[in-house]
Amino acid sequence: MDFINAAILGIVEGLTEFLPISSTGHLILVSKLLGIPENPFHKVFEVVIQLGSILAVIFIFWEKLYKNSWDLWIKLMIGFLPAGILGFLFYSVIKSLFNPLIVAIMLIIGGIVFIVVEFFYKEKTHFIQEVSQISYKQALWIGCFQALALIPGTSRSGSTIIGGLLLGCNRKVAAEFSFLLALPAMVVASGYSLYKNYNLLNVDNFLLLLVGFIVAFFSALIAVRFFLGFIARFNFIPFGVYRIILGVICLFYLDVL
Repeated sequence: MDFINAAILGIVEGLTEFLPISSTGHLILVSKLLGIPENPFHKVFEVVIQLGSILAVIFIFWEKLYKNSWDLWIKLMIGFLPAGILGFLFYSVIKSLFNPLIVAIMLIIGGIVFIVVEFFYKEKTHFIQEVSQISYKQALWIGCFQALALIPGTSRSGSTIIGGLLLGCNRKVAAEFSFLLALPAMVVASGYSLYKNYNLLNVDNFLLLLVGFIVAFFSALIAVRFFLGFIARFNFIPFGVYRIILGVICLFYLDVL
C-alpha cells in the first residue's frame, strides 16, 4: 500500500461509513480493485481509519453530545453491548467472513430490506422525533440490529437505521442515532485492533494510517452533511436500489474480485 492507495481508501471510508451502503464492503471491493494485498496491516488500516470518520461525527454533533451527556452516552453504551459482546466472542469467525461473495449477497439483501421497509413507512406511526426520546430498551434493540452488521456487506449504519425505523423513529432520528451509536463501537474496534497488532506500527505504516485518517475525516464531514440533507427531502429507497445494483455487479465479477 502506498500513500495514494491510503488516500483513496480514506475517501471511500469517509464517504460510505455513515451511508447505509456498507463501508466495509466498499473497502473490501475497492482494495481488491486496487490490487492491495490482504495482509495484517491492511486489515488494521481499514479499522483504524474509521476513527477519522468518528471524529467527523463528534465535530458535527458536539452540541447534542454535550447537552445530553450522561443520558445519551448511557443509551449509546447500551446499544453498543450486543455488537461488542458478539464481536469479542466471535472475532475470528467474523474475520473469516470478509470476502466479496458475502459482501455482494448482503448488499443485495440489505437493499431489498430498505425498499420493503420504506414501502410500509408511514410518518404518523414514527412518533420519535428527537434522539432524546429513544428509551434505553429501544437503544438496546437498535444495538441488536447493529450486531447484524458484523456480517460484512450488511452496513452498520444501514442495519441501525432500519432498526430505528422499525422501532418508531422518523428518518432523521434513525440516522442521527445511527451516527452516534458508531462512536463506542468504532472506538473499541479500532483500539482493539491496534492493541492486537501494535507490532505493525512502524514509521511508514503510521504515516499511511495518518493519511487515511485525515482523508476519512474530511470525507465523512461531507458525507454526513449530505446524508442529513438528503433524507430531509427524500427516503432511503435510492440507497436500497444502489445496494442491489452494486451487489449484482459484484456477483457477475466475482472472478475478477
